[in-house]
Amino acid sequence: MISVHKFVFNDFMENTYLLWEEDGTGLIIDPGCGKPAEQQALLDFIGENGIRPGRIVNTHAHIDHVLGVGMLGAHFSIPFTIHRMDLPLLERSTDQASMFGLDLAEPVRADEFVEDGETIAVGSSRLKVLHLPGHSPGGIGLYCEARNFIIVGDVLFHGSIGRTDLPGGDYRVLMSSIRNKLLRLSDDCTVYSGHGPDTTIGTERASNPFLQ
Repeated sequence: MISVHKFVFNDFMENTYLLWEEDGTGLIIDPGCGKPAEQQALLDFIGENGIRPGRIVNTHAHIDHVLGVGMLGAHFSIPFTIHRMDLPLLERSTDQASMFGLDLAEPVRADEFVEDGETIAVGSSRLKVLHLPGHSPGGIGLYCEARNFIIVGDVLFHGSIGRTDLPGGDYRVLMSSIRNKLLRLSDDCTVYSGHGPDTTIGTERASNPFLQ
C-alpha cells in the first residue's frame, strides 16, 4: 500500500510530498526544499525509511515548487517530469527566483513530460495524471484511485482556490478544471494541496466559497 508524507518547505510554506510503496519504490512530488537544512531533512527521511526515489514529478513549475529539483535529481540520478505546457515557466525559473529574492544558479530543466490520462507507477501503485490548467497552463493532479487521494498542487485549497494573477493563470480555466475534473471525484477523496492543510472533495464542494 502506498504511503504519503508531507514536508513544508521554504518561505512560501510549500507542501512537498514523498510517496513510497512497501518495496521502497518512491516518488518525489513538488520538491520546494531550497535551503540546505530543508534538503537534508528530506534526504534523512528518505534514508531512514529505506526509500528509493525513481522520479521527481511536479504539479506545476512555479518557483516555490521547484527549488529542490536540481539537487535531488543529481543526488539520486533520477529524471524530472512536468506537463509540457509548463515548460515556458520552467525555462524562466531563474527569473522567477529573482522576482522573489531567491538564489537559483541556473534554470531547472525537465527530462520527461506527462500528458492528461497518463499513468505513473510507484511500485505496484498507480497514479493517474489529470491536466488541471488555470493556476498555470501545465498544472496537473496525481490521482490514486486505490487509496482515493489526489495531489493537486495549487489548483484547490482548503477553503480557497489557486491564484490566477500569475503568468499563465486564467480564472475561468481554473474553475473549469475544478468543476469538470476534481468535483467529479468522490466526496471522501482526500485532497493534498500545494499549501496548507489536507481537505476532501466533499468539504470543498459543500463549503468552499469559490464553489458555491
